[in-house]
Amino acid sequence: MRQRVLMIKITNATKFTLLLMSMMTMMSNVAIVTSLPLLSHVFKDVQHIEFLSRLMITLPSLAIAFLSPFLGHVVNKFGKKNSAIVALVFFSIVGSAGLYLEGIYELLASRFLLGIAIAVLMIVSTSLVGDYFRDEARHKFMGLQSAFMALGGVVFLVGGGILSDMNWRYPFGIYLVGFLIIIFVAKFLIQKNTLVPEEIEELSHNLMPIYILAFLLMVIFYTLPTQMPFLIVNVFHASGALTGEIIAMAFIFNALGAISFAKLKKRFDFKIIYMIGMSIVAVGFILIGLVQNVYMFFLTSPIVGFGGGMLMTTVTAWMLSRAHHTKRVKSSSYLTSSLFLGQFSSPIIFHPLVSYFGVKHFFIVVGVLLIGVLLVLFLYRQFVNKL
Repeated sequence: MRQRVLMIKITNATKFTLLLMSMMTMMSNVAIVTSLPLLSHVFKDVQHIEFLSRLMITLPSLAIAFLSPFLGHVVNKFGKKNSAIVALVFFSIVGSAGLYLEGIYELLASRFLLGIAIAVLMIVSTSLVGDYFRDEARHKFMGLQSAFMALGGVVFLVGGGILSDMNWRYPFGIYLVGFLIIIFVAKFLIQKNTLVPEEIEELSHNLMPIYILAFLLMVIFYTLPTQMPFLIVNVFHASGALTGEIIAMAFIFNALGAISFAKLKKRFDFKIIYMIGMSIVAVGFILIGLVQNVYMFFLTSPIVGFGGGMLMTTVTAWMLSRAHHTKRVKSSSYLTSSLFLGQFSSPIIFHPLVSYFGVKHFFIVVGVLLIGVLLVLFLYRQFVNKL
């Protein structure tokens, strides 16, 4: 006999609170994305400032990548609700530090510390989805969760773009919204698990392939916030507001891609959905590189956003479908680590390509390489199936 978690009947208020927490994880980076090109001018005397400004958006990912496994143990010890409240306080204080810090290296340090709060929120929100929902209900909620994160990203991107046109510091003030979310978490979040004996299927504990695919997903997808602002602002000379609106359009379609996952899962397995999503991203990359008019980005960036939404929901649902409920927090922490290690690695891995080809042609090169790899994988899968 084994045990499983009895699904908890939760209210809409609890669901909404979980969605708000998930939104905070998206906000960790996109709120300041339109400020990044401006840092090159504010700190123009600092050597390698363009590279350092890209690290502003990825340093939280470094902290998350390396500390998530340890923070998973912390969440288990102190409880999901208490951990979420403390993380939100830290999120608001450290995240808004850009309002008053003066030096670029102090700003970079604050971004690293912000990653600690983001890691805890990500672990708690992911594991709670596994606690609250099963099977198709889980897939539907995860689509809604990803959509909510994406739409929240739209608000933060557009708001950050408008604020960055006023002053590069103002977008950091958006992080203060974490204090508001604490009220919802304290009142509505449920963490009690009731265990009942029941014979269940033995689940696989070898989640490493999923972690690797999650890492690759973020390495590729995170070129959107780390490289596109430089393409739009430096090559097409667009304003911060217009840049925010373009990337926000990608996040709107990111939500649609996430919602589509539940329907695709009824027809395809996780591997096929992953390949479909990555193919869509590859096509979007090629089209982004071919853009000649800045307003055409409103048509090309949504393609990448749609594929990214599908992929993000796929890897998370895939992990939860195979992780045992007793190790859900641990599994969520390692998935979180993989995703954010990919985010941090993205500008580092692609920096040589961007330097060699230029940011515009970079997207075409990566898109073509992705198509080539996916074609090889597809042909290999067809060959194996015929054996």
